[in-house]
Amino acid sequence: MNAETKIERKAKKLGLKERYGHLTRGLGWETTYQPMDKVFPFASYEGIKIHDWDAFEDPFRLTMDAYWKYQAEKERKLYAVIDSFAQNNGQMKITDARYVNALKIFLTGVSPLEYLAHRGYAHVGRHFVGAGPRVACQMQAIDELRHAQTQMHTISHYNKFFDGLQDPRHMFDRVWYLSVPKSFFEDAMTAGPFEFLTAISFSFEYVLTNLLFVPFMSGAAYNGDMATVTFGFSAQSDESRHMTLGLEIIKFMLEQDPENVPIVQRWIDKWFWRGYRLLSIVAMMMDYMLPKRVMSWAEAWGIYFEEAGGALFEDLARYGITTPKYADVASKEKDRLTHEVWSTFYNYTHAAAFHTWIPNDDELDWLSEKYPETFDQLYRPRFEHWRALQEKGERFYNNSLPQLCNVCQIPMVFTEPDDPTKLCLRNSEYEGDKYHFCSDGCKDIFDYEPKKYIQSWLPVHQIYQGNCGGSTMPEVLDWYGIKNGSDNLDYEGSPDQAVWNEWTKSAHKAVG
Repeated sequence: MNAETKIERKAKKLGLKERYGHLTRGLGWETTYQPMDKVFPFASYEGIKIHDWDAFEDPFRLTMDAYWKYQAEKERKLYAVIDSFAQNNGQMKITDARYVNALKIFLTGVSPLEYLAHRGYAHVGRHFVGAGPRVACQMQAIDELRHAQTQMHTISHYNKFFDGLQDPRHMFDRVWYLSVPKSFFEDAMTAGPFEFLTAISFSFEYVLTNLLFVPFMSGAAYNGDMATVTFGFSAQSDESRHMTLGLEIIKFMLEQDPENVPIVQRWIDKWFWRGYRLLSIVAMMMDYMLPKRVMSWAEAWGIYFEEAGGALFEDLARYGITTPKYADVASKEKDRLTHEVWSTFYNYTHAAAFHTWIPNDDELDWLSEKYPETFDQLYRPRFEHWRALQEKGERFYNNSLPQLCNVCQIPMVFTEPDDPTKLCLRNSEYEGDKYHFCSDGCKDIFDYEPKKYIQSWLPVHQIYQGNCGGSTMPEVLDWYGIKNGSDNLDYEGSPDQAVWNEWTKSAHKAVG
């Protein structure tokens, strides 16, 4: 090969933008043998008007070879850490076995959502006319599948030593409290493609995902779980890309036609509230389930929504978009949300696939410090009362079935926005039947689309209708896949605690 040929070949090497152009070329063709509206039937029925699909530009322009190279590097690091964690008995170096209960909720309530996101993005990617959003959705579908796999591979290590981790997918489909995340995603997946992107890419990924990943992964680091930290960091770099894409798709819709603005605003209002209600379980993990805590839920809400979200909606104001409806209610609830949710799980721990407990004195003091306006007055007396009952051998369980909100599917445990001593109850009538809600936010969602939400699969209703294995607690637990006496009930006296105490005792002996 002569020097001239070498120079010619070097000159033909394509840049990233050009390679991305070749990746997507021809995908935006006009069909001839069938009309476009038949090939892309979901592209217009939501009312979103797109005049120029080419105006959407993927800010990352990842090509497949760059994507695989980048992800492979992260995979090598992650699996090296997982192997090291397993070989060095990393499960014995966490702060306290109570921490594993947070992982149980994550594995059963969050990891299945990653898989549903994979399916959702693969589906909506097919239904966009433009090449840019279509490729971006397909890339994200691959990301989400990878997240589901790495999370399950990482946390599966704990399944060798602790209860409640044996069948997360089965539990996700059946256990009562897991219908909260499941119904959230099924609601989004049964919407149109633009609403799906507003729900997941923008409202959840851009506005709320930092409240899930950043404090929780920091909590994993504080509690000695380096394997979980690593999968969190591995996913977080993808999440940052997803967040940018979520904002881009919102701006794309808003810039295409002024008539899109009220539609997008309504979706933002709806999915902010649905996402906020979903995060109540994450909030509870932060305040009650991490033996070493990073920050309170109220602090995280202040940083990641009130400050960051405030700047975001100031930016979107130029398009006519306002802060989500009921964001002020979420801020009013930040000082009480976690106490109300943890109390509910303490009441129903016999029907949950993880353990609960009364916070010890140091933990109660931490909660008093973080929630000076509410905790000592409203919640500490309740926990001290339950502790006294437990010490007398009269541990309190709520043996009734709770009324569920018809939209978010959380038991009706939340209080009035301006009165934390009074339960918040709302209802609507539709075709002669009455439906119940935990908040004005959920009632609004139902009232706009009642035909969708009257079909909600409510776990308590299903038990009453005989669709959950039987009418007794053992029958329902067996149908859930929960092993009574090991997966559920208090941490105190559980097999998990016995294993942990034995490890701790052995470690002390070894030290001498």
